[in-house]
Amino acid sequence: MPRVKKGTIANKSRSRLLKQAKGFRFGRSTKEKEAKIAIIKAGVHAFAHRRDKKNDFRRLWTVRINAAVRPLGMSYSQFINGLKKKNIQLDRKILAGFAKDNPTTFAKVVEAVK
Repeated sequence: MPRVKKGTIANKSRSRLLKQAKGFRFGRSTKEKEAKIAIIKAGVHAFAHRRDKKNDFRRLWTVRINAAVRPLGMSYSQFINGLKKKNIQLDRKILAGFAKDNPTTFAKVVEAVK
């Protein structure tokens, strides 16, 4: 059986690994073993935080709606309750967009709820 030298393949896999770890601090960006562990952990955090991001945005929308509703003489909970009672089916993302970008449209929605 012929001798197989895997230098080329090993170098390729090493450089691919280190390219993924570029920007990591200390030995995690230069040492193969540490880089491998760091990449796996980064993937785990990315997976978890993709789900957290959805909660973060919903919280942001709630804060924006509350901030826009207060000067118009309502609280956030009263506003959401009014939307449900009037059967206005706008989600928080859309309402927060109105509050931020189109205050006049948002004021009309609030008036419809009152």
